[in-house]
Amino acid sequence: MVKLTFHGAAGCVTGFCARLETGAATILIDCGMFQGSKTLKALNYEPFPFDVHGVDAVLLTHAHIDHSGLLPKLLRAGYRRPVYATAGARELCAVMLPDAGGIQESEVRQLNFRNERRGRPRVEPIYTVRDAHRTLDLFETVKLGEELAVARGVTAVYWEAGHMLGSASIEVRIETPEGPLSILFSGDLGAGGRDYQPDPDGPAGVDHVVLESTYGSRERPTLDPASRRRRLAQELRDAHAAGGPLLIPAFAVERSQELLADLQQLMADGEVPEADVFLDSPLAIEATEVFQRRGWNRATGRNPFEDLRSSGRMKFLREPWESDGLDRLTGWHIILAASGMCDAGRVRKHLKRLLWRRDATVLLPGYQAQGTLGRILVEGADRVRIQGDDIQVKARIRSMDIYSGHADATGLVAWARARRPIGGRLFLAHGEPDALAALRTRLVAEGFADDGIITPSLDGAYELTRTGAGAQAAPARIPGARAAGLDWHNRRAQFLIDLNARLEQLPDDSARDALLARMSGTLAAPDRPRD
Repeated sequence: MVKLTFHGAAGCVTGFCARLETGAATILIDCGMFQGSKTLKALNYEPFPFDVHGVDAVLLTHAHIDHSGLLPKLLRAGYRRPVYATAGARELCAVMLPDAGGIQESEVRQLNFRNERRGRPRVEPIYTVRDAHRTLDLFETVKLGEELAVARGVTAVYWEAGHMLGSASIEVRIETPEGPLSILFSGDLGAGGRDYQPDPDGPAGVDHVVLESTYGSRERPTLDPASRRRRLAQELRDAHAAGGPLLIPAFAVERSQELLADLQQLMADGEVPEADVFLDSPLAIEATEVFQRRGWNRATGRNPFEDLRSSGRMKFLREPWESDGLDRLTGWHIILAASGMCDAGRVRKHLKRLLWRRDATVLLPGYQAQGTLGRILVEGADRVRIQGDDIQVKARIRSMDIYSGHADATGLVAWARARRPIGGRLFLAHGEPDALAALRTRLVAEGFADDGIITPSLDGAYELTRTGAGAQAAPARIPGARAAGLDWHNRRAQFLIDLNARLEQLPDDSARDALLARMSGTLAAPDRPRD
């Protein structure tokens, strides 16, 4: 029996982790961290829903934290077997995982300080910087296209995914009594036609395919590199005309480097007003150094990141005091800060400082998951809550989804079409419900059988044969309806914003007291069962 279980990125876009059990071995494909709503992020603190000591190998598609971010937790739980990854993915994990560990330690210190004041118990970080460094000792480097024996009766071949530096799709081949069974995990697929990454590739004729669906409901305009830079240039000119700074919340890895390269070229060509560009993210700075060493694109025959500092306009801010110094700047300048979905990191400090200013511009250049502050801003919120403070949104909020490293709906269908014939099932993962449903509709229109497409839920398990997949009963840590979308934490934050706004609108203190009295009465009333 071959069993496939989805422990992450099922009904949502983060935390990808698939477990393959063959009877002779157990393999994990990725071990990612959940991001987004607090309900999802709480899963990062729970024990793994499988026996860590029974895992024989981890196959890593790429370094993004939602695919690699719980590897140190795996080690902390007792895992000591190999983690197979490309050289680029390993080198990026060497900066990303310790950074994530540092964030865990810092956030837990702050939380424990608050918990002590509230009389609540102390908590432990998911893992530490030391755990992250120890995890890197488990990595073994693989090359694209080479067959690798990863466990008894299991081999793997890594294929170009075109998503980011070192990213791969992974074909897993399993020896069974009925003959070899093959499963292709797409990982995150690139958009293709980019000057920073090769186009995605993969084998045809596999038994089963697990396909990411991030942009399953969206199509982006087909832009060559010159057109993309023209779009960015227009956003820069508009932000400059507004009179204030431009803040770009950008993912520290890949997105920041691509934006820096384009910004430098546009200024060198005289297409946009010159500005100092502040890269305010220690992780992005370390990742940039990796790209300067390993960013060679064999499709174009060049490394576009080699001379990122040649203009003298790029300012790399490593220390917190350097970041704090940006508070004193006035006029036109550009800040790139992580995180890309505005959920953590230094960008939240800049958002608190700039969102209320009409002359400021916030440009969101990539995907914003449900429940994140970035998504809330894109959807037009006029007030947001950041670190306990209500902030009025007066800044220009712009979204420019032309830097995404993900294939759009057309690209996903084209990649799936090129994998034909698929003898078994096509699993759709790594997508929100609307994207999953839309991609399914597109695939059926393309000729894929509707009953051959499976959309697994979190912790969903399937027994695989070469031509079929039978669902098995499995307990889910979160019901499917709660795996994506806004949770009660989001609703509470929005309620507090609405309450404060309503109180301010009331004509006098008597009206405010009356409203609060009514609400207090509601809270004091016993809960009644709903029909």
